[in-house]
Amino acid sequence: MSEPELIVRFTDEDAARELRADVREGLTEQPKWLSPKWFYDAAGSELFERITTLPEYYQTRAEQQILQRTAMDIAEITGAATLVELGSGSSEKTRLLLDALRKHGTLHRFVPLDVSGSALRAAVDAIALDYPELLVRGVVDDFTSGLSALDAGTDRLVAFLGGTIGNLLPAERAGFFASVRSALRPGEWLLLGTDLVKDPERLVRAYDDASGVTAEFNRNVLRVLNRELGADFAVEEFGHVALWNAEQEWIEMRLRAARPMRVELAELALTAELAAGEEIRTEISAKFRRERVRDELTTAGFDLRHWWLDDAGDFALSLAVAR
Repeated sequence: MSEPELIVRFTDEDAARELRADVREGLTEQPKWLSPKWFYDAAGSELFERITTLPEYYQTRAEQQILQRTAMDIAEITGAATLVELGSGSSEKTRLLLDALRKHGTLHRFVPLDVSGSALRAAVDAIALDYPELLVRGVVDDFTSGLSALDAGTDRLVAFLGGTIGNLLPAERAGFFASVRSALRPGEWLLLGTDLVKDPERLVRAYDDASGVTAEFNRNVLRVLNRELGADFAVEEFGHVALWNAEQEWIEMRLRAARPMRVELAELALTAELAAGEEIRTEISAKFRRERVRDELTTAGFDLRHWWLDDAGDFALSLAVAR
């Protein structure tokens, strides 16, 4: 068994610098916004894990169902020697792919990439223990900027699961797909998970659950800012808002100020003024149709070869080849 590697390309200092820049930009624009990447401290990650088990939140179960059915097909189609997982987290769903590729006999290397060093270290150690024949090389980096990790290995399959692609604005998605394509050679593969357009009421419920877990997850970004930037947000005086933007076909999560507020962010020497009822956008989650996925991949230099759905038709896995 070879020792797993952990390459740190995004340090705590990098994260702190990016947080300061993002927050300064987002809170000085109109309308105000915050990046969803800052949800995921330890508390936020735990809250998100709870969200994935809620009855309203179907995405994780739907994607798991598709992978259980198609992992062996994916292994046979791609013959991948290297599996790269972007935004890997705990890599639990990826074990279905690892098992199938191992059974197919082609896999030699696994490269998980995640911005959380602690989560990635735990995942890398667990995978290396359970798959001793694999070369495991974890990379701590932001998936939107860490695509140099794709240089590792040959005959690559890049997996970007969980519907996380929906958190990127259209221009950001285009840049992301182009970056992935430029890092791959013709004939290598991208496996993409996308949530699909459906009944807006059902979509809103998935982001505004009856037990209030998503509301706490949303407000957690303010706790992060209070801790990391010396801010004084009155966290419980922000209401959770989830709404469907029909024109853009995405869910928006926002935080709504219950009263006029003057928030000091000591580390930024910044004062943010909010009127009563003013909202801060904290996340978009775009929903897709097959035509949009195909067109965006085609523009970036991929050919969409396979499109798989769960039983309910809620979620899609697409397999595209670099041309």
